[in-house]
Amino acid sequence: MSTFRHALAAICLLIGTAAPALAVPTWQRSAVPPPMPPADESGFADVDGISMFYSIYGKGKGSPILLIHGGLSSGDVWSFEVPTLSKGHEVVVADSRGQGRSTHGLSRLTYHQMAEDYVALLARLGIGKVTLVGWSDGAIIGLDIAIHHPQLLDRLFAHAPNVTPAGLTTIPEIDPPPLSDMLSLDGSDKPDPDAKAWLKQEARERVFRRLWATEPNYTDADLAKIHVPTAIVIGDHDPVIRPEHAAHIAKTIPGAKLVVLKGVGHPALSQDPRQYLKAIADFMDG
Repeated sequence: MSTFRHALAAICLLIGTAAPALAVPTWQRSAVPPPMPPADESGFADVDGISMFYSIYGKGKGSPILLIHGGLSSGDVWSFEVPTLSKGHEVVVADSRGQGRSTHGLSRLTYHQMAEDYVALLARLGIGKVTLVGWSDGAIIGLDIAIHHPQLLDRLFAHAPNVTPAGLTTIPEIDPPPLSDMLSLDGSDKPDPDAKAWLKQEARERVFRRLWATEPNYTDADLAKIHVPTAIVIGDHDPVIRPEHAAHIAKTIPGAKLVVLKGVGHPALSQDPRQYLKAIADFMDG
């Protein structure tokens, strides 16, 4: 964690303990999701050259919902939403390629490849149409499926997507300094296990920085092809996605609705689960 982030965390702690009246607002909080509930079915599916971890909740109930998480996370981020959604729906949660418990299979990620993984997973599970709820990278994957496989979607709830890197408030750097000389931090010839683990994590993050800096690249013509009922969802304090970019996406997709969640930032699904679930329910009710 950077010095800036340490300082920010210290300031937030000081505000929260010394001045209750100035409590940290919801959009600045980072809520830790509770453990996922027991799944009705879970396992690994061999799709597109990877082993993809998935879980199914509320199996056999109602119309199916597919939840797709954001980048560098896993399906476990949906633990606030799964208990409620699975009461009336079959809910499918998976870990995207190279994240969570799913394997990578490629040295470079693309959104289209991850979208095809989910298409293959649905086929393996024998699931036809779904309501797709995607957050951040998951929302981009949802847009890709809506463009290339619209027959698989009943509805698309796309929370905090961007369609070009310019839609981000900050585009990541993709050429960090080389780290190969840090394998032996103690100066010996034997690689330091801690250094190797750190390098592995850094290499993984470098793959995602390159993804975020170079993709997606959907044109207005691509978005105009989407005829699945779509909601483009954004928190009113999202520090990652430009609000005017979200509005443009909603305006360009035929019939799409822009939904602005109040008082939340990028991880709205964990900052205000009640508002988030209501937004999903309202959208599914038409």
